[in-house]
Amino acid sequence: MRAPTDMLRPTRARLGVLALISVATLINYMDRAVIGVAAPALTAELKISPEMMGFIFSAFSWTYAAAQIPGGLALDRLGTRITYAGSLVLWSVFTLLHGIAANVGMLFGFRLALGVAEAPCYPCNSRILSSWFPQDERARANSVYAVGQYAGLAFFSPVLFWVVGSFGWRALFLMAGSLGVIFGLIMYARYRDPGESRRVNAAELDYIRAGGGLAVSGQEEKIPFSWANVRKLMSRRQILGASIGQFCGNSTLVFFLTWFPTYLATERGMDWLKSGTFAVMPYIAASAGVLLGGQVSDLLIRRTGSANIGRKLPIVAGLLLASTIVAANFVQSNTLVIAIMSVAFFGQGMVNLGWTLISDVAPRQFIGLTGGVFNLCANLAGIVTPIVVGLIVGQTGSFYGALAFIAVLALVGAVAYIFIVGDVRRVELD
Repeated sequence: MRAPTDMLRPTRARLGVLALISVATLINYMDRAVIGVAAPALTAELKISPEMMGFIFSAFSWTYAAAQIPGGLALDRLGTRITYAGSLVLWSVFTLLHGIAANVGMLFGFRLALGVAEAPCYPCNSRILSSWFPQDERARANSVYAVGQYAGLAFFSPVLFWVVGSFGWRALFLMAGSLGVIFGLIMYARYRDPGESRRVNAAELDYIRAGGGLAVSGQEEKIPFSWANVRKLMSRRQILGASIGQFCGNSTLVFFLTWFPTYLATERGMDWLKSGTFAVMPYIAASAGVLLGGQVSDLLIRRTGSANIGRKLPIVAGLLLASTIVAANFVQSNTLVIAIMSVAFFGQGMVNLGWTLISDVAPRQFIGLTGGVFNLCANLAGIVTPIVVGLIVGQTGSFYGALAFIAVLALVGAVAYIFIVGDVRRVELD
């Protein structure tokens, strides 16, 4: 009698997979962001100028963006388990090595290496979403793991500052890197594609497959990489429009990861550490935006049956909210500034739904490559935005034009999703 009962009641192995990638994504963002926490003590000890530190901050994005397509290729060739676990261990080792940096050259080199090693993370997440989750659950699953990148910044920053104050900046990198290496080994031991997992039963596989999931993703044909395939992908309006939109939305995220503390200190006279919870409110708001965006998206799909409405509407709304960041130029109250920034970052959190949309439209044989191309375009913002904002602030002595720049990009992103993306459906390549 047990077998029929097991067949009638699907397992929920996909929730365990979601927990794995949620922790991995949190570690991913923590490892790229800890240098901001360590920067004051680090620059003092190594005698690094602000100008040089700007290049060191930016170095991660250079290689992270450049390695997106190779990372997607590695995913398509090696599969999710080896690529994800290998990437996690490798980027954690390079994080750990930051703690032994003795000069600018070593630090710069470790930042470049960290960018390369982290590149496969989001393409892997996209593939896992497409493999393990039916379409009407993907947005919620995406919001659960993606919220880690925002919640980690909001809630772990005080802990990270305490580590630096108590044990020094080198200990911070050693701790973060060691944690990642351990979890990378756990990822390798625990993760399996649906067709290979012993924790999923036939009923759950049928449920995933019926909902549009690729429950046997580990068995699809491996197609050799070519730039012609990249050109084919970018010639499809769904992928091109989503990539433009994600670049624009990511610019708001990059501003908060890089320039926001400086904006508070120099433009508003607010000390980041003394401001405490008040200053982390935008990050908490972004976490809420990620979760709400996923819930609303899946609800809209269930109610309307339209992926166009369910996916695009929350993203466009988020980009429009992100554009309100420019309103901070016209208020004097720091409380209002934080409120405006919270609304804008809340909207940016909703834009994270773009990863769900790209998993819906990616060609089945090129899920990894599509994720790599998409993330490459999105993370060009990590190169462009800090430089442009720095030039504007340096030339004008104010963030007025910088906030306008971020707002305009958000509006361009909304236009891209409305007019370029078109129907949200899986792309078929010849």
